[in-house]
Amino acid sequence: MSTAVGIILMTFGSAQSADEVEPYLRSVRGGGDPDPQLVEEFRRRYELVGWSPLVEITRAQSVALQNLLYAEDGPGHAVEVGMLHSHPTIDEALSRLHGKGVEVVVGIILSPQYSPIIMGRYGRALSAAAQRIMPETEIRIAGPWHRTTEFIQVVADNVHAALARTSRPDLVPVILTAHSLPEAVVKRDPGYIDQIMETVGLIADRAGLPRDRWQFAYQSAGHTPEEWLKPDLKDLLPGIRAEGHEEVLVVPVQFLADHLEILYDIDIAAREEAEEAGLRFHRIELPNTSPTFIRALAEVARREERARQAAAS
Repeated sequence: MSTAVGIILMTFGSAQSADEVEPYLRSVRGGGDPDPQLVEEFRRRYELVGWSPLVEITRAQSVALQNLLYAEDGPGHAVEVGMLHSHPTIDEALSRLHGKGVEVVVGIILSPQYSPIIMGRYGRALSAAAQRIMPETEIRIAGPWHRTTEFIQVVADNVHAALARTSRPDLVPVILTAHSLPEAVVKRDPGYIDQIMETVGLIADRAGLPRDRWQFAYQSAGHTPEEWLKPDLKDLLPGIRAEGHEEVLVVPVQFLADHLEILYDIDIAAREEAEEAGLRFHRIELPNTSPTFIRALAEVARREERARQAAAS
């Protein structure tokens, strides 16, 4: 019996060994050879964190989503994982869905905010794979889901849990962060930043943070010479200490699973910068396989099914 809807959870990917770092970075740069010094720096970072668990966590998210959809909606969904720059690839995910006889494929990018410019490679990769593997199948890319109730809730819950581990839960300042981008890219699609700021505001409100308690910053700026969005997370830390605070909580609002840009950029680099500024450092747990987060993914999948059915009627 065929499965009606195939779902591919798509994210950036990660090198899984020292030998994979160079080809991974080459893919990220669209085929250009990465600087050897950059390759060595990324190898160093991966080794420091014990390599990224991103692929493993995304697979676990897919299994949890499959189980939830089956338990609540019955058979009719097949969930796979496709990475943009590493294995398992989007092609491999689509091939597995083809073997299950799906009639439509929904690609969910594991970033709540969506921009056709910034996220366009996912759609192009999925469409190109479909032309090669199953050209008659309908392909859909889920749009932004940055306001999804369950997503906002899981981050707010994690804020509460992290604050409870501090010495002064009612006073510790909070920095909400998103991935930095080149300014030139954002100028082409300013609505993407609007989505990020809407997410930030919703999370702060749901977590009960007064406006004077939190700030927003960017993290993980790239290794390129152009101007990247600011303020950077590290730019805010000295000012927090100067105001007399002794602790800080960092709340990534885009990242949905532990990976290099959390385990190194936040847990190592940002922690060192905070401690140098005289601050005790905390961050929230990421959604990973939280049941509330899996419900958010299920809602995105169901939203796409409702939209498809409405278009067909």
